[in-house]
Amino acid sequence: MFLCNKTVLLLLLLLTVLSLSAQASSNNNNTFSVSFALISRRFSHDDLSPSYYSSFVSQTKQNRKVARAPSLRYRSKFKYSMALVVSLPIGTPPQTQEMVLDTGSQLSWIKCHKKAPAPPTTSFDPSRSSSFSVLPCTHPLCKPRIVDFTLPTDCDQNRLCHYSYFYADGTFAEGNLVKEKFTFSAAQSTLPLILGCAKDTSEDKGILGMNLGRLSFASQAKISKFSYCVPTRVSRVGYTPTGSFYLGENPNSAGFRYVSFLTFPQSQRSPNLDPLAYSVPMQGVRIQGKRLDIPATAFHPDASGSGQTIVDSGSEFTYLVDVAYNKIKEEIVRLAGPRMKKGYVYGGVADMCFDGNAMEVGRLIGDMVFEFERGVEILIEKERVLADVGGGVHCVGIGRSEMLGLASNIFGNFHQQNLWVEFDLASRRVGFAKAECSRSV
Repeated sequence: MFLCNKTVLLLLLLLTVLSLSAQASSNNNNTFSVSFALISRRFSHDDLSPSYYSSFVSQTKQNRKVARAPSLRYRSKFKYSMALVVSLPIGTPPQTQEMVLDTGSQLSWIKCHKKAPAPPTTSFDPSRSSSFSVLPCTHPLCKPRIVDFTLPTDCDQNRLCHYSYFYADGTFAEGNLVKEKFTFSAAQSTLPLILGCAKDTSEDKGILGMNLGRLSFASQAKISKFSYCVPTRVSRVGYTPTGSFYLGENPNSAGFRYVSFLTFPQSQRSPNLDPLAYSVPMQGVRIQGKRLDIPATAFHPDASGSGQTIVDSGSEFTYLVDVAYNKIKEEIVRLAGPRMKKGYVYGGVADMCFDGNAMEVGRLIGDMVFEFERGVEILIEKERVLADVGGGVHCVGIGRSEMLGLASNIFGNFHQQNLWVEFDLASRRVGFAKAECSRSV
């Protein structure tokens, strides 16, 4: 998950109402379904920037064998407000923890605290869980050169395995590696999974790491599929749009259209390539039906890994390499240049911004289409081309990846609004389908 260089824009979510409904479903697969309701509120910062959470760290050795967990089907709702946040039951008995859904990260972690008379409600209390255990320094993961972490693991003063995990903005979370269950119901839970128990972090939400790495939640829990539906941003008093998050089969998948992951050998050590990311074959961009003159090489990794195109739920904006960004900006200037806010750069990465009526500017720009292989297209309607960044300013939801020190194209959650996105890990493909996500409850 990525964070923009100048700010950490994790939103403070207040869990004021938790509605839990558990019901067994006797379908052909004898699966089990659980749903959660989540209430959120926005936390404002002085330095507004597009949020970019993913760690997106190159890692290898994905397929270490672990004990097989039962097949899971789980559904949860999240509220869309910059970050995509799910509320998951962890431990025995379960404690509800808010976690940022991040397809660009591997290690999942939660914020832990020591037992206290009045513990913080946002933290996980290990002393209350009978399934909690810590990893000792003798564990195979606790080695100074383990490839799954951006800093070496080491032993702390209690002879427990200590980890540090860096994010793209230079911040990091650290704590102890532990094992804990995700307990979806009395009848269904995961095996104990390895995750971080963060004791030194400024964030009050954890990370649900969902990339292809061997330590991601999806890999450890043996999830064959997961999917989510991001509702549109709505600024209306008394209404908070709610999307859906599924683990396992999605009942809406009949209309999904798929593109295959691009796969890379573990031996490939390209400096700009992340072999654990969900890399997809993007082909081009259209605006008002006009296909822009962007070379196909801009969207495919070269020998150094530059140009990799990734689907990342942890990035708010979409980020493109300069050759693609410049062609899009050239067309935006042609269509709506007189309305552009001169000399304005949002968050240091996006300079296609406008004052005034966003609907009028959107009509000038028109619809935008992202093209992928096999005829798969993602339509961004003119009403949703611009992101409200505050102060009456609206920007095209695309930034320059080079301004983040990256050489990749990142397809962020701003352009995943009203879209089902399914990661079919068994078939190694990503599926998309247009949806009314706020109705997917």
